[in-house]
Amino acid sequence: MNDSVLSKSFLDAQRERLLTLRKQLIASADAAGNDEGLLQQTAGGEPQDSGDDAERFAQQDRDESLLSHNEGRLTIVDRALEKLDEGSYGISDGNGEAISKARLEAIPETIYTIEEMEARERAERSAR
Repeated sequence: MNDSVLSKSFLDAQRERLLTLRKQLIASADAAGNDEGLLQQTAGGEPQDSGDDAERFAQQDRDESLLSHNEGRLTIVDRALEKLDEGSYGISDGNGEAISKARLEAIPETIYTIEEMEARERAERSAR
């Protein structure tokens, strides 16, 4: 496997980190959703000037961007938790190679080797 076999204590610690991260992402999404509701509520009924509208739309864009980012991360965190359950945590979903323990410690939700992730990011940038 990667850096020899991952110990049960390491896997248990990673599960706790992933569950904590999952809770944080959900709480952040809930807070952004509450902010959105508050923005809509405060915008209703009162005359708004263009500055108020611009500020409200900018905040709405930030909230939507944060929600989208968090949804993507939540999907990856859930996949990493699935891999823990399957016994394949630390093995890349892409090429099946071992992910280094150092990378797993730095980014517990990672499901790709660093080389694969860099290649994916390059491909994404060139597709834009």
